Amino acid sequence: MKNYTEVYLGLGSNLGDRHTLLLQALELMIQHVGQLVRCSSFFETEPQGFTSDHAFLNAVALYRTTLTPEQLLATTQDIERQLGRTEKTQPGGAYTDRPIDIDILLYGDETVNTPELTIPHPHMNERDFVMKPLEELRRNLTSPHEF
Repeated sequence: MKNYTEVYLGLGSNLGDRHTLLLQALELMIQHVGQLVRCSSFFETEPQGFTSDHAFLNAVALYRTTLTPEQLLATTQDIERQLGRTEKTQPGGAYTDRPIDIDILLYGDETVNTPELTIPHPHMNERDFVMKPLEELRRNLTSPHEF
C-alpha cells in the first residue's frame, strides 16, 4: 500500500534569473514536499492574463508527497516567499510579474473545492504553459495517468 500521493505542480517565473529560480523551487520542494519523480522541460511563454515585457519560464513537476492538499498549499506558498514572491495579484485582483509561482494542478485523483484551494486547478486546461509541459510528462511516464 502506498503512503504518498502523486501531485503535479506548475511552476513559472518571469522576473530575475528565471532558470535558477525554477531550479531553486524544485530543490526546495524536494526538501519540503517530497520525492521529485520527473520534471518537464522549461518552456518560455508570454504572460497570460496581464501585459508585461517579461516572458515566463514554465515547467510542470511530478512529486510524491505525504502532505495533505492544505499542507502542500502552505508549503508551496512558503517556498514562493523564500524565493522573493510577495503578492499573487495586484490590488483589484490583476495578475503581475513574479519571481516564482507554484500552482497545485493535480493531487492524485482528489477534488478539493475550498475558498483557499481548488484542485484540479480550475484554469489548467485553458493554459498552454501548463498543458504542454503536463503532456510532455504524461508521454514520458511509464504508467498511464489520466487528466
